[in-house]
Amino acid sequence: MNYAQRVIDGETLTKKEALQILQTPDHQILSLLDEAYQVRFHYYQNKVKLNMILNAKSGLCAEDCGYCGQSIKADKTETGCTPYALIDEEKIILGADSAVQNQVGTYCIVMSGRKPTNREVDCVTNAVEKIKENHPQLKICACLGLTNDEQAKQLKAAGVDRYNHNLNTSERYHDEVVSTHTYEDRINTVEIMKANNISPCSGVICGMGETDEDIVEMAFALKTIDADSIPVNFLHAIKGTKFEDKDELTPNKCLKILSLFRLVNPTKEIRVSGGREVNLRSLQPLALFAANSIFVGDYLVTEGQPNKQDYQMIEDLGFEIEHNAFEQSPDKIALNIS
Repeated sequence: MNYAQRVIDGETLTKKEALQILQTPDHQILSLLDEAYQVRFHYYQNKVKLNMILNAKSGLCAEDCGYCGQSIKADKTETGCTPYALIDEEKIILGADSAVQNQVGTYCIVMSGRKPTNREVDCVTNAVEKIKENHPQLKICACLGLTNDEQAKQLKAAGVDRYNHNLNTSERYHDEVVSTHTYEDRINTVEIMKANNISPCSGVICGMGETDEDIVEMAFALKTIDADSIPVNFLHAIKGTKFEDKDELTPNKCLKILSLFRLVNPTKEIRVSGGREVNLRSLQPLALFAANSIFVGDYLVTEGQPNKQDYQMIEDLGFEIEHNAFEQSPDKIALNIS
């Protein structure tokens, strides 16, 4: 393998080479991770960015995404998803306070649904303005679905730093995942945010039945749209969803995927995201040799591991949390949004 120095020197790997990365024999996984780590260290040293999700609106979604427990097609009695409308400003602000206390650098306000109403955008932006007054160092990421230019301008003016809208899968495989919006809808949303100088966050979910070629296409599509932050999710199959029986990933395959995304998008924040606990299992620490960012706390309808384990993992690796000035580190982020 001789990927790292070529990538650091500015060379772009070919799609054929990217496919070979995914097909690396398992006994060579440490050699592959070393290549990814050289690139990771060149741009980010041993720093780890922490991100936290607030599920600000749950369920109540007309989309039919096959992976999601909030989907209109999901059996809510099976998924355990409790629908609720957008929480009030005070609770969004409390979530930010909790993020700062947990050394989190980016606070992600996430809403279910196809797109936000203007009233919902008002609520989020009012909260963001107050959060920025109290915690100017905290980065705010909004994930509200399909938006328009006017809403993007409002989010930017309020202080939203980043907007998440995942491509999720390849253009070829998109219709197998969801039918209620198009791949182009997702691309357009990312472009609207870029046009309004909001940092684009866009990533993928692997393990939904896509091919290795699809995964390669995902990595290069995100390179093309120039996403600043790339969350790499691994399917956590939820009972009651279309993909409830999918179980295609191994820990080594996840590490190959993370290495691919690092080597194809060398300068970007690569975040090991949802499903890392159930798919990487005991190999979770190795993921940070390719990724430089993780979520702490819970996800949308699935639980994460206790924060204490994440902080211990980072410390044991000899890595350090990237932050400015933060306070104490409770054992688990817990937000009461009922």
